[in-house]
Amino acid sequence: MKTNIFWPAATLALTLLLAGCGEKPQGARDQAAEDHDGHGHAEAAEKITHFSDKTELFLEFPPLIAGQSSTFVAHFTGLADFKPLGKGRLTLVLSGGGAPDERFSIDAPAVPGIFKPEVIPQASGERELTLRLDTGQGTLTHGLGPVRVFPDAQGAAAAEEGQEHEEADGIPFSKEQQWKIDFAVTEAVLGRVRAAVALTGSIKARPDGEALLVAPAAGVLRAAGAFPRIGQAVKKGQVLALFNPRLGGENDQATLDAAAGKTRIALEQARRERERMEALFKEEAIPERRLIEARASERMAQGEAEAAGARARQLGGEGGGISLRAPIDGVIADVAASAGAFLAEGAPLLHIADTGHLWLEARVPESEIGRLGTPSGAAFVVEGFDRTFRIEPGKNGKLVAVGAVIDAATRTIPVIFEFANPDSALRLGLTARVQLFAGGEQEALLVPAGAVQDESGTQAVYVQRGGESFERRIVQTGARDGDRIAITAGLEAGQRVVSRGAYLIRLSTSKAGPAGHAH
Repeated sequence: MKTNIFWPAATLALTLLLAGCGEKPQGARDQAAEDHDGHGHAEAAEKITHFSDKTELFLEFPPLIAGQSSTFVAHFTGLADFKPLGKGRLTLVLSGGGAPDERFSIDAPAVPGIFKPEVIPQASGERELTLRLDTGQGTLTHGLGPVRVFPDAQGAAAAEEGQEHEEADGIPFSKEQQWKIDFAVTEAVLGRVRAAVALTGSIKARPDGEALLVAPAAGVLRAAGAFPRIGQAVKKGQVLALFNPRLGGENDQATLDAAAGKTRIALEQARRERERMEALFKEEAIPERRLIEARASERMAQGEAEAAGARARQLGGEGGGISLRAPIDGVIADVAASAGAFLAEGAPLLHIADTGHLWLEARVPESEIGRLGTPSGAAFVVEGFDRTFRIEPGKNGKLVAVGAVIDAATRTIPVIFEFANPDSALRLGLTARVQLFAGGEQEALLVPAGAVQDESGTQAVYVQRGGESFERRIVQTGARDGDRIAITAGLEAGQRVVSRGAYLIRLSTSKAGPAGHAH
């Protein structure tokens, strides 16, 4: 086995976890037993693990003898988070066998997740055992099937001899340990899987979903109301800022204002001349040509006045400047300049990106091109997210392009998918670990990819044999489809494997040793 440089630290962490869950110095153990009704594993002749759609029940109890008290230890784990259920009223029912139903209840757990009802059965024989937990939000039912109630202790002892318990020879890992770590168990199921090629990729903006505003000339950047900020959502055509270009020669502010004033005076004179020509034309004192010329002169004067006013406003004054507008809908990804800064022509100002739809670009090495064919979809993971993102063409994305020319430097071709960015959570520039799906689907036995442990080149999973017992199983793996992986040998459908926390179960087989209960 290869030496793992993290082994000492991980072993120390596991040792502390185990110590907190079970083994205590001699003397302290007896006190703990008194604190928890004196129950230990040694008393339990029966161990039953049962799953409902919402909970896992791990039940321990001694042989049932008519007229004698027996303490049951029921561990309830929520399947949503694999944490203990902290409250509820538990009712244990013995029924059938031609005898009246017997019910035994307890109002609350002894500790979170662990209920300890006391049972004194009256009728002997084969009985049906059912546990019902009323949480206040509904009733959880576990029907456990037949159990034997013995008429006396001698019969119970005889039946116990040679009986194999559910967890014999397994790797023990108590519920208390499971509840303290990030732990989960998942059932191996048959499903559809696609072969995939593992690659590295990056998250990019679409070419028409990204824009960079630059200074149109040398000049000063000014705010148009509130100055743009990173993360601000903008609409196409929205004015983001104003830009005052630097003007050369005698084009100072005073000269431009004077020119604007002259054009306004000329416009007023042209308007009066046009009005005078209209009055004379009505009196038939002048030909129509003179009126047409006066109207044309007024329009020319108006154009010159508007142009002179615009030049004056560009250099300064309230509301002046060239309006810088958003060319696309999106968010501001970067602000490269501040209000009042003097900038050279072409200097970057604002970076705008549409993050609602992004591109995933993966680089496929030439050795994988023949196996890939036309990709049918993709899945990827990025740092900082504990989920797998899937791209399904026709649903949340599409295949944009498969490169036709191999890059001479990297010996790869690009494969590009466009996809809807969920909640705009992904950022531009992220590096992704990508799986490109190739070919059609095939049926296979699937488990979460996190359930498979690479142990010095050997692929292994940890199968749950009982509530607190596990078995290391060497398996052969097949295609990986997103966060699921196919098992081609070593596992059967319906078996449950540890999908989170398997590494700590692996460590529990070291000399640190497993811990016992603290019931």
